[in-house]
Amino acid sequence: MRIDLAGKTALVTGSTRGIGAAIATGLARAGARVAVNGRSHESVDKALDELRDGAPGADFIGLAGDVATEEGARAVIDALPRTDILINNLGVFGAEPALEITDDEWRRYFETNVLSGVRLTRAYLPGMSARGFGRVQYIASDSAIVIPAEMIHYGVSKTSLLAVARGFAKTAAGTGVTVNSVLAGPTHTGGVEGFVRQMVGDELPWDQAQRVFMREHRPQSLLQRLIEPEEIANMVVYLSSPLASATTGAAVRVDGGYIDSIVP
Repeated sequence: MRIDLAGKTALVTGSTRGIGAAIATGLARAGARVAVNGRSHESVDKALDELRDGAPGADFIGLAGDVATEEGARAVIDALPRTDILINNLGVFGAEPALEITDDEWRRYFETNVLSGVRLTRAYLPGMSARGFGRVQYIASDSAIVIPAEMIHYGVSKTSLLAVARGFAKTAAGTGVTVNSVLAGPTHTGGVEGFVRQMVGDELPWDQAQRVFMREHRPQSLLQRLIEPEEIANMVVYLSSPLASATTGAAVRVDGGYIDSIVP
């Protein structure tokens, strides 16, 4: 199976590190021109240097703007009026007792994790539909199905993405554009390392801390380890390709078997 995205432009939000950076690299290695997005020019420039070192010859461009805000999203859209592939990856997470989550924090999670993708889909989907090809994806989470007690605001925001993706897939019906969500399981990123330390403490070596976290806080995982960002990226790259033309309106799992159900 050969995935060829030559001639396609992709935008990956929140792609200066972690899963977003892995997705950007995967798309670029498949031949796409990839817009790397972050909140500041400094973070984007730093990420571009690192991505180009890791994927020599790949076609990356920088696109600074905080798409969690209307102004930042507009700046990104103005700088990149057309894209063939839109990966809504931007997200925030963190542990907080359910009864202590303020209204402002609920709004921040919704603006960042949900409305950022809605804004960009609303802007780019019409052009994709008119051209007869497009791929829109929302990076969701196992937490969309298995709401974590320690961060219900995060889980609820990811549940919303499943509905958003399904709804926009209906909007794009029959156009050649597919819209899907990707249910990513517990993944090894810098942010997750910090979260693991928050949950199990700083005393243990990382490999042991990871095992304790999975055993005590994510015991449903069949993989029994954190997923690597590249493993998430592999699925996203496939769904971005013409090979995935019959997959739309779906919640596709890359969760290490964490979600205990036959169908999402």
